[in-house]
Amino acid sequence: LTANQALAGVDPERVSVTPATDFTVDAAGRTVGVRFPAALDADTTYTVRVEGVRGLGGGPESTLETAFTTPPAEVFVLERDESGDDVIRQRTVGGGEGPVVLSAERIDDFRATSEFVVATVVEGKREVVDRTLLVLLSGGHLLIEDIPGVGKTVLATSLAAALGAERHRIQFTPDLLPGDITGVSIFDQASRAFEFRPGAVFTQVLLADEINRASPKTQSALLEAMEEHQVSVDGTTYALPDPFFVIATSNPVEMEGTYRLPEAQRDRFTARISIGYPVAEAESRMLLHQTGALPGADRSPVDAIRAVTEPSAVAAAIRDVRRVHVDPQVASYVVRLAEATRSHPQLALGASPRAGVHLLRAAKAHAAVAGCPWTEPEDVRAVIEPVWGHRLHLAPRALS
Repeated sequence: LTANQALAGVDPERVSVTPATDFTVDAAGRTVGVRFPAALDADTTYTVRVEGVRGLGGGPESTLETAFTTPPAEVFVLERDESGDDVIRQRTVGGGEGPVVLSAERIDDFRATSEFVVATVVEGKREVVDRTLLVLLSGGHLLIEDIPGVGKTVLATSLAAALGAERHRIQFTPDLLPGDITGVSIFDQASRAFEFRPGAVFTQVLLADEINRASPKTQSALLEAMEEHQVSVDGTTYALPDPFFVIATSNPVEMEGTYRLPEAQRDRFTARISIGYPVAEAESRMLLHQTGALPGADRSPVDAIRAVTEPSAVAAAIRDVRRVHVDPQVASYVVRLAEATRSHPQLALGASPRAGVHLLRAAKAHAAVAGCPWTEPEDVRAVIEPVWGHRLHLAPRALS
């Protein structure tokens, strides 16, 4: 159970479970954890009630309560393994041990990828790189909107190289066709049958460069791929590789010859970020490197990047992030936020149900990278700006 502020303490004597069963209580930060040492009865609704909850900020006592019908089959605990590393282990209620949910090794892979890309290519932009990797771990896709020349394309290509993933780049232009993205069926005269030729979307990391320069018809070719990780051509469905991550770039300044992304397309991007101008020191090093004044300047910065992990490890981490625990109260918190945007008088378009899903997935990734096996409201607040910023539209009265 999660409180709305840091806890001053919880009295185990004031914690109750109905129907009665054995349990233990842990309290840390804003979270009260109730553990059951023995297997629970199936098809039974249990109610957990914590009375006399006191916050560090003072104020009156409050009560936390939650109920579940399906007994939790497993719990997550933070332990130290034989090598001294912290790992989050999955334990089945009633004994036994499951697989590691998110190990220190995978967390280290995340940090190593971020540090390597920041140190090698995108200097001084750690938050940008970390948010990009969070979107990847959440199983989503990223939209980078910024002015020309700040490194949008370099960030995408360097990240793919650091992940050791297969990558394709599509330069979106007005004459690009949907078949150029998804693939086409070509008649083979030798076999007298149609043969499918996969398009550029069949890759692990897809860079959709200047996506707003293609027509809406072509942009819509990515809708099924981004949402369902599959492509349907001529009545046949083809699965995409795992992981599948789309990084699209867009220039919001120059509007001549561009097409605004439809809301259905924008809503499929988990988050939108901007890179911004580099700091003066980093920009000076970039100028020296790309003008040949430094050793190795004859190579592209991306060519110097080595893989620090592998796609199979990334795919496993994405699956593990999905298993991070979310309390029903946290999910209700996200729903209340979404409802508030839909009824706000200064917003013409609020958050969709898909926006809530993406927000909770990003919050789970944020918690997992921090080494926490459950999601807290702080994780939601940490990622809500990039996840919902491109989905909310101001009403005319708010713009005047």
